[in-house]
Amino acid sequence: MSFHSFPLDDRLQAGIKSAGYSSPTPIQQQAIPLVLSGRDLIGIAQTGTGKTAAFMLPILQRLITRKGRGVRALILAPTRELAEQINRAGRAYGRSTRVRSVAIYGGVGKKPQVDALRRGAEVVVACPGRLLDLAGEGSLDLSRVEVLVLDEADRMCDMGFLPDIRRIIKLLPPRRQALFFSATMPDDVRRLAKSIMRDPQTIQIGASAPPTTVSHALYPVPGGNKKKLLLEMLKRRADGRTLIFTRTKHRARGLAKDLGKRGYRAEALQGNMTQNRRQKAIDGFRGRRYDILVATDVASRGIDVADIGQVINYDMPDTVDAYTHRVGRTGRAHQVGEALTLVQPEDEPIVRQIERLLGESMERRRLSGFNYGEFNPESRPANPRVSNGRSHASNGRGRRNGARGRRPGRAHNTA
Repeated sequence: MSFHSFPLDDRLQAGIKSAGYSSPTPIQQQAIPLVLSGRDLIGIAQTGTGKTAAFMLPILQRLITRKGRGVRALILAPTRELAEQINRAGRAYGRSTRVRSVAIYGGVGKKPQVDALRRGAEVVVACPGRLLDLAGEGSLDLSRVEVLVLDEADRMCDMGFLPDIRRIIKLLPPRRQALFFSATMPDDVRRLAKSIMRDPQTIQIGASAPPTTVSHALYPVPGGNKKKLLLEMLKRRADGRTLIFTRTKHRARGLAKDLGKRGYRAEALQGNMTQNRRQKAIDGFRGRRYDILVATDVASRGIDVADIGQVINYDMPDTVDAYTHRVGRTGRAHQVGEALTLVQPEDEPIVRQIERLLGESMERRRLSGFNYGEFNPESRPANPRVSNGRSHASNGRGRRNGARGRRPGRAHNTA
């Protein structure tokens, strides 16, 4: 099957070809005809499977074939990086059309965003906080929106955006197409969908698990030797880009700085950085200025780099979903990737949850020639102790840069 099987305008077909795509992914095969028909849709698929094109191509087709004015399509995203990624993809697909789009998020000045809206943007890709700011001050009119998209809807819930989303929905016309796309579909999202969607069609591609093109391995190590083990792993790694995840901003900054001093082309990506610096870090990683990006979970979504060879979890993530989204940065677009995780005995409970999701045990590896001291990396505790004493730094983001509040009991990231 090719994209020419869809009734898409020749200008969009040219944009698809320029982007280097020829055959639609399974989520695109099923979603594009339904979205083109005007149906409300819930699309569930793993990360890296092409959800952005699944909604963006039909939206562009609608905008270039039906007359209208003002903001006609609204796409909500949980992070600035994902908003930029979606906006960039939409511009690539619609490069031969006259459709204008703008990404709206906090952490940068409002004026360029307001100016873009005044020039006549038809597509707005936004984070909820800044969107409500501009709507509240009269710079953004949402009364003509024809299509609403919630991308990474599960992440929206985790970051406490549900109240903002409900406020935004009240600003939209009552009759509009609604599309939810996500890697997982928790109850909160299902309840929201039921309240605002009309007879939605649900499609699910595979289980809510990491891509099957990713291999998984654990490297048991005592905490005091984690950095030494990481350095030895990097020394032995094949050429290619590596994404390293840490639990805290402080650790991401320190580790990237330490790697730089050791001659690695490394950069940090964490929530205390300005938006310009964050974008430069991502662009530098994508453009091969950096071989290593050390990031908090702010980067587990929104980084669309096709050839990341491996993801290393320097710190074990707090949840199975966080693991899924971290390792989903590799093995994208049917390419092979590797997910390596440094683990300690107290990480064993979350390891077992991940293994249940994968349906198999993860390989425990010992790095040959590395001095583990008296620690036995091949041991696996029969009754692991669950650690309740982890320290989580605040992500330091207010309304404009991220979630304004979090649901009690939910694990939160330290981006």
